[in-house]
Amino acid sequence: MIGRLNHVAIAVPDLEAASAQYRNVLGANVKAPQDEPAHGVTVVFIELPNTKIELLYPLGENSPIQAFLDKNPTGGIHHVCYEVDDIIAARDRLKAEGARVLGDGEPKNGAHNKPVLFLHPKDFCGTLVELEQA
Repeated sequence: MIGRLNHVAIAVPDLEAASAQYRNVLGANVKAPQDEPAHGVTVVFIELPNTKIELLYPLGENSPIQAFLDKNPTGGIHHVCYEVDDIIAARDRLKAEGARVLGDGEPKNGAHNKPVLFLHPKDFCGTLVELEQA
């Protein structure tokens, strides 16, 4: 059901410093920051030959990333994102298998302007999973 790894998301306490580290130290292709108010984050994508890294920084008072950074002040891996061909079919299959879809269960447009859903980390080895329609 899942396809390729779309990205690994890393919550960071300093978006500019993290971007500079990937750009200057690792020589990565670092994109410009983009605000995603519907998700309470500012994101920076780092393009790799086989996938992407997504740096996440809190946007607004109710950002879920701020809560993550409160528990992990130096940042860390927040979630992994896998592509699926049909997000509704994937959601329905996962729910039938007992997996918990976060939020209201309806896909929302993510940073790539494609439908996304998040799955409860307790159902996937302690890892928050994002599904994105390919």
